[in-house]
Amino acid sequence: MYNPSVSGGSANTLAGSRLFVYEVEGLCQNSETDQANYPIRQSGSTYITVPYSRMNQEMQRITRLGGRILSIRPVESSVNGSAQVTAESQAASKSSKSMTQAQPEAKKKKSDIPVNIYKPKQPFMAKVIANDPLVREGGIGIVQHIILDLTGSEYRYLEGQSAGIIPEGTDEKGKPHKLRLYSIASTRHGDLMDDKTVSLCVRQLEYNHPETGEKVYGVCSSYLCGLEKGAEVQVTGPVGKEMLLPDDEDATIIMMATGTGIAPFRAYLQRMFDEKERQANPDYQFRGFAWLIFGIPVTPNILYKEELESVQAQYPDNFRLTYALSREQKNAEGGKMYIQNRVAEQADELWKLIQEPKTHTYICGLKGMEDGIDAALAAAAEKNGVNWEEFRKQMKKDGRWHVETY
Repeated sequence: MYNPSVSGGSANTLAGSRLFVYEVEGLCQNSETDQANYPIRQSGSTYITVPYSRMNQEMQRITRLGGRILSIRPVESSVNGSAQVTAESQAASKSSKSMTQAQPEAKKKKSDIPVNIYKPKQPFMAKVIANDPLVREGGIGIVQHIILDLTGSEYRYLEGQSAGIIPEGTDEKGKPHKLRLYSIASTRHGDLMDDKTVSLCVRQLEYNHPETGEKVYGVCSSYLCGLEKGAEVQVTGPVGKEMLLPDDEDATIIMMATGTGIAPFRAYLQRMFDEKERQANPDYQFRGFAWLIFGIPVTPNILYKEELESVQAQYPDNFRLTYALSREQKNAEGGKMYIQNRVAEQADELWKLIQEPKTHTYICGLKGMEDGIDAALAAAAEKNGVNWEEFRKQMKKDGRWHVETY
């Protein structure tokens, strides 16, 4: 397996010798402008040739001078180590997307992404063929792995999409329940590798009523968790384009999850590393690097623990697994270890990876973790003279920043 560098030592590799052309707006086309007291022109583009090993430093210099990177393009050829940059290639960069764009996904036609094959008014009746507990003894709450049989349907989906479920019965007004969306936890081929199933990771929602204190259970989650084999379920969808994986086999994939937010990442990891999946997908053989940071309360609540740790054991050069066990581990201040604390611990290394054009970052789970993750990465970015909010906006624009929280 390909062993990617995660330590920033690319200058000693073939990639480290590659050259890139930055198209920058807001800089005078004069090398002398790299002085703090020079005025900065806010119109026109400057083209700067940068070796891979100095990309980070150049980004910092451009940011310091108030410039904005419009695009980054690799230099296609070189002669005796000298870049061949033509006027045509510079002109082409004006109309092209940034190199940090998720290029393979950009090439996908909209028709290639299945959406709403089955709508709420005409759902497909799927059958439950498995409903197994994921929380082990001593854990908190109920979480189930549910496999639904799609035989006879036209339902198809991609990793990172969600399925709609319409629970049986009616609400307090006597109307049919509205659908709920659940992230799909299986690859497009399904857990049985026959293209006829879809898997969901469902936690039974429970909370105390704010006024009465009475225990309240989620309608759809309780319905799903209680289903027996053979039961029929109304399924809609699939939906979602935000969390799709890039087709780049050499990509770096950073995943941050809490609880059942692990669902899409389980699908990603199976597509990347499962041997049956690799045999079924000759056009996609992952050689990149994946890092999962997973926040859960206690060890028995580590969902898909055996699967995750098996991948880590088999592919140590390509997969890194980091847990944040809030009720078992302490952060640097002596408090509970939440996912944002783990991100803060690893922020400098994550920042190095996130700057690479091939890196995609995914966040899935409780919405409350977003601010902490932002704060940790902002601190790392600012140490390097980069405004995190602007950088994150650019990643989002380039299709490299993916968030699905609730």
